[in-house]
Amino acid sequence: MAVDTLFALFLFALTTSITPGPNNMMLFASGLNFGFRRTLPHLVGIEAGFFALLVAVGLGLGAVLQAAPRLYWFLKAAGAAYLLYIAWKIATTRRLSEGRISGTPMTFAQAAAFQWVNPKAWVMAVGAMSTYAVAEGGASTFIPVLIVGAAFMAVGVFTASTWAGFGTLLKEWLADPVRLKWFNIAMAVLLVVSLWPMLE
Repeated sequence: MAVDTLFALFLFALTTSITPGPNNMMLFASGLNFGFRRTLPHLVGIEAGFFALLVAVGLGLGAVLQAAPRLYWFLKAAGAAYLLYIAWKIATTRRLSEGRISGTPMTFAQAAAFQWVNPKAWVMAVGAMSTYAVAEGGASTFIPVLIVGAAFMAVGVFTASTWAGFGTLLKEWLADPVRLKWFNIAMAVLLVVSLWPMLE
């Protein structure tokens, strides 16, 4: 892959990974409610699940979904429904460490599996592979697909850690129940709003 293409790929990965979206909103809320260390399995699960999704899309799953738009719609609808549930759990959290699901942060497996129904993840994966992997000769081949996946992993660890870290840093300030209530409501609203452009 040419140096200028690689630079553009990293820039694309950075801008799409660091902007607000379902993963980042949930990492922020998890960092706030559970702390950075307990959020790590969630963070690593996101990166592993998204890498697997990227590779699958690059090796042909993206073309399958384009040929079966109803399946693609179902994946997006399932992801949206789950995110609405998560948004509700965040909005109704009134104490720090009162988790979204049974008082525990998202596990590695849950976070990895969620990438397969995360609308933003699909948009990013299809966009990245069609722009950077296919551009390397007209069809997705294994090496360009791995390069794209590795670029997103490298950038993703940084951006995901940033969101989880911000949540952890605000923990003391949000120990006030009134502040926490309105903050969690705002986070839930942002999570729902982040779905809109991806469901069109």
